[in-house]
Amino acid sequence: MVSGQYPAVVVHSLADARLVLAHGAPVTLLSGEAAALYAGCGWWRALTAAARAEFPAVPIADLLDCGDASGQALAAVRIGLRHLILTPDAPGRAKVAAVVAGLDGVLLAERPPALDLADPANRRRLHEWVQTRTGPDDNGARLR
Repeated sequence: MVSGQYPAVVVHSLADARLVLAHGAPVTLLSGEAAALYAGCGWWRALTAAARAEFPAVPIADLLDCGDASGQALAAVRIGLRHLILTPDAPGRAKVAAVVAGLDGVLLAERPPALDLADPANRRRLHEWVQTRTGPDDNGARLR
């Protein structure tokens, strides 16, 4: 499943992921900006694994934002994550891109349009966001 295939929602906790997945619509779980640097790739893997286990019938893609940290991106790959964001100016980005491509992963240079659940107003818009967006090219109202 290619990350970005479904509407993206920024989740900051398992509780956020549960809220999103309770709608039953296919979704891309997106980490906070540069979350690999402050929360770690193991946290993201555990969060997405728990979400998938609790909602096995909901199609889920996920994206971990590694900021400009190529080392964190490689650490994420080592633990099985294959859908990452790494800024274009990250040192060693070309090598990371080659590794990810060799594993049939996805390495994005920027974050996709997303609804960020850190904003309480976006929680009220969640149902509409996941039900009406059709994919990454459906920009609708660009929410962050």
